[in-house]
Amino acid sequence: MTEPVKPENVDTPKGLALAITAYLLWGFLPLYMKAMAHISPVEVVAHRIIWSIPIAGLLLIALGRTRDLKAALRNPKMLGMACLTAALISVNWAIYVWAIASGNALDAALGYYINPLFSIALGAILLREPLNRTQLAAVALAALGVLVLVLEAGKLPWAALGLMVSWGFYAFFKRSLPIGPNQGFLLEVLILLIPALAYVTWLGAQGTGHFGAATTDTLLLAGAGVVTAVPLLIYANGAKLVRLSTMGILQYIAPTMIFITAITLFGEHIDRGRMIAFPMIWAALVIYSIPMVRQMRAQP
Repeated sequence: MTEPVKPENVDTPKGLALAITAYLLWGFLPLYMKAMAHISPVEVVAHRIIWSIPIAGLLLIALGRTRDLKAALRNPKMLGMACLTAALISVNWAIYVWAIASGNALDAALGYYINPLFSIALGAILLREPLNRTQLAAVALAALGVLVLVLEAGKLPWAALGLMVSWGFYAFFKRSLPIGPNQGFLLEVLILLIPALAYVTWLGAQGTGHFGAATTDTLLLAGAGVVTAVPLLIYANGAKLVRLSTMGILQYIAPTMIFITAITLFGEHIDRGRMIAFPMIWAALVIYSIPMVRQMRAQP
């Protein structure tokens, strides 16, 4: 008896549940990071790295997929590419933690709103992927929105642009990493483990580290690995079970939740520049999403 063929390019209930769960967890992440606002972003990122390893490692052992990781560690080319993606994700984490802690959560939302449009532009520039009129209009409108922010504030929204660029290039180079998402994540945090441990050890020797200094801080820093690894691993497994167009729509869940949290709970102010720029960027995302929505409705 032959096994039924698994349908391709469809949205499965399990995939949707996993993807939505991951984005909801990312949407609530600012609340956790705000609780550690008194801790330096670098120390928080170091503990995100350290405590992610047991979770990702246990998952790979449970799935029986450690062989791919061992092969990657012996492959200089793959290791070099993983070093690059590891550096990019650590920069992204540091900017994100700083943005939440310093009262710039709106910029974090902005960065993740414009990221898909940046990825389109990146593909056009680096991969010579042609842009259709809809994509050109969306990218141009988002760029104008950022320009409004610059003109109104008199400076670049560095946090938003940093998150956009670091995550955009991370996703771009991640495509070239020939290893599964779960194995790839563990490989990245293993590469970052030595500098993370060195930094945490140095802080402890200086007496300025927060781990072990107070019970609450210790629990929060140890839990940083859970809130880092779990959504990423859920997302990685859910992405394989839904259509790319569906993920393109669902990715707006997290920045929308961050935006609402920044205004309602963190008390961040929407100045005139943001009042103009955010609707322009939302309009750009609507334009960008229309073809995906049509595709989703056309397919069973």
